[in-house]
Amino acid sequence: MPVIKLTTFIAAPVDRVFDLSRSIDFHKYSMNKYGEKPVDGRITGLIEENESVTWSAKHLFKTRRLTVRISKIQKPDLFIDELVKGDFHKLTHEHHFKTIENGTIMIDQFYFEIHYNILGSVLNRIYLTNYLKNLLVERNKSIKEAAESNRWKHYLHQK
Repeated sequence: MPVIKLTTFIAAPVDRVFDLSRSIDFHKYSMNKYGEKPVDGRITGLIEENESVTWSAKHLFKTRRLTVRISKIQKPDLFIDELVKGDFHKLTHEHHFKTIENGTIMIDQFYFEIHYNILGSVLNRIYLTNYLKNLLVERNKSIKEAAESNRWKHYLHQK
């Protein structure tokens, strides 16, 4: 099963980074160019343990739906979302957060597998892994920019 591991430094408090990472409203904003929008389940606010959200988005030339459920939360250190329904055979995204002296280290571990046989395996290695990695890097950049500025307040409904 392919795995994508990313580490991102963010000069902001861990609680802010943790909450931005699980904000439905911020996710919608950060993935706007793909038309990602919540269409079922938790559709606004901060997603919590055992809640699910169904996203609709245009990826890889097709409008797709993906439902994930938050299977575990340990505030503000970890949350895990897992596939309930979608184009993947398996999908687990572990979001880890570590407080350091001048901010937060955010660590993503993204495990996925598609339904196909040998062709799917080749597709995973050649194309899909890079596509998903770039998507995660783009999202993490958005989280970093918002958390390090005052824009985070809008998405967490704080003043």
